[in-house]
Amino acid sequence: MGFKQLSSILLIMLFMKSNVFGDQNMDKAAKSFLDKHELIMRPLEIAANLAWWNANTTGSSSDFDKKEKAQNKIDEALANANLFQEIKSLKDNKAKITDSILSRSVDVLFLIYLEKQVPLDLLKKSSALSNKVEQSFNSFRPVIQGKDSTENNVRGILKNSLDSNLRQEAWEAGKKVGNILENDLKELVATRNQIARHLKFSNYHEMQLFLNEQKASDLIKIFDQLDELTREPFQQIKDEIDSKLALNYKIKKEQLQAWHYHDPFFQEAPAIFGLDLDGPFKKADLLGLSQKFYKGIGLPIDRVIANSDLYEKKGKSPHAFCTDIDRSGDVRVLANVKPDDYWASTLLHEFGHAVYSSNNNNIPASLPYLLRSECHILTTEGVAMMFERLTKRSSFLKAMGLKVEDSEGFDAAASKNLKNRLLIFSRWCQVMLRFEKGMYEDPKQDLNLLWWTLVKKYQGISMPVNRNSADYASKIHIVSAPVYYHNYMLGELFASQVHHAITKDLYPGKSPSEVIYEGNLKVGDFMRNKIFSSGKSLPWDDLVKFATDKPLSAEAFSLDFKK
Repeated sequence: MGFKQLSSILLIMLFMKSNVFGDQNMDKAAKSFLDKHELIMRPLEIAANLAWWNANTTGSSSDFDKKEKAQNKIDEALANANLFQEIKSLKDNKAKITDSILSRSVDVLFLIYLEKQVPLDLLKKSSALSNKVEQSFNSFRPVIQGKDSTENNVRGILKNSLDSNLRQEAWEAGKKVGNILENDLKELVATRNQIARHLKFSNYHEMQLFLNEQKASDLIKIFDQLDELTREPFQQIKDEIDSKLALNYKIKKEQLQAWHYHDPFFQEAPAIFGLDLDGPFKKADLLGLSQKFYKGIGLPIDRVIANSDLYEKKGKSPHAFCTDIDRSGDVRVLANVKPDDYWASTLLHEFGHAVYSSNNNNIPASLPYLLRSECHILTTEGVAMMFERLTKRSSFLKAMGLKVEDSEGFDAAASKNLKNRLLIFSRWCQVMLRFEKGMYEDPKQDLNLLWWTLVKKYQGISMPVNRNSADYASKIHIVSAPVYYHNYMLGELFASQVHHAITKDLYPGKSPSEVIYEGNLKVGDFMRNKIFSSGKSLPWDDLVKFATDKPLSAEAFSLDFKK
């Protein structure tokens, strides 16, 4: 008997029971299912996480093949119809479950299994396509002036060069990956929609929101409010930015193109006011800075650093991320560090994810494996964003031992940059949310036209004349992290809300703009007690209320960008 057959028999034996529990104690039934789920799924998930890490750090075809096979094993286990009926029975009888942890586990498990209740050939097709486009993204290198380059090089040119021709070449070179991926992405979108329709959802976007315990109506309401809240102040700062950029490039404002902004998607604020924000970081030990900061607030990251891959190398993913391999302390960060403001804030961001994890038991091991992860995408992104913002304060940089030549000038420039960043990012998130929604609702429409229509409406940037390219497909999140990006914006709201709550609790009488957390162990305690320790045992909206005493809103966020 082969391993595959033996594994299948073991799976059946472990989970074989009636779909109807009758008078059986529901707490006992739920605990039994949870234990068996962990027994099967934990080793599969760890193997998949390791395979995913290896694929992204090496870029090798064999590692991507292993990644795909590992994901297929997870999909096969979760696609079992008998298991789904069992968890569905538990959910239908959830009112009889008295233990709150078990009750929450049933809710989470139901969504996990529901997603996979589709034909295995569809799941495998989706996995294969996702793997293919992700590998293509990782192996892609833009060609600038006849030479293979990197995303860091593209960013460097867009940030520093005053040569409009070179800027255009670099911008277009970075976008060419979209044309490479366009057909595969369209097939992937169609496959994802097919999966959603099999589960009685109208499209994949609607399905993903449901699986992430979010309502489309609530989401659109928040984003419509944000649109109204940010429209006028964004236009004001963009007019100012455009005037400055036009002066720098010695062109008229109306001649500005997408490549004249300092980020390929205009999701970052250009550092053009007063000082070069990279200055304090050019000779800095960015890793040491992050290490010192997190140790100072009682959330050390030494083990994370030891397990991480932090510098550029051939074949490696150009995009930073953090991953928790086993929910037992093996937490890793992938980065491509350079000594500048972007990577200083990115490291604080990714290590922010790391401390909101099993690292140092910040999510306690006493929780079941299933719930031993962050509450929600938006909550971990919010934590990461809150810490990321600290690089825009000279007081923070000085506390970390960095030299700031002109503190007053730096703070003025950094404060303006932060305000601009919050506004610019909020408008960019509008594009991402509404594009993905539109793409999955009607994938056969002219997607590049949809993309640039939204870019024009929310970011004020027109499509270059005669441009006919799949620019939307050059954004990796659309390819490999579908229906995820709106959570970054919700995370920004949560970041502001948590920061204001910390200020109120730990720094009474101080303005939130003055608080940098440095050396305050009570900050780590606040994060553990109010956010980390509950893991996934609470729905995200309950956690937000518990941590900040308020439901999620744009109130605190609006105060931050108005400063």
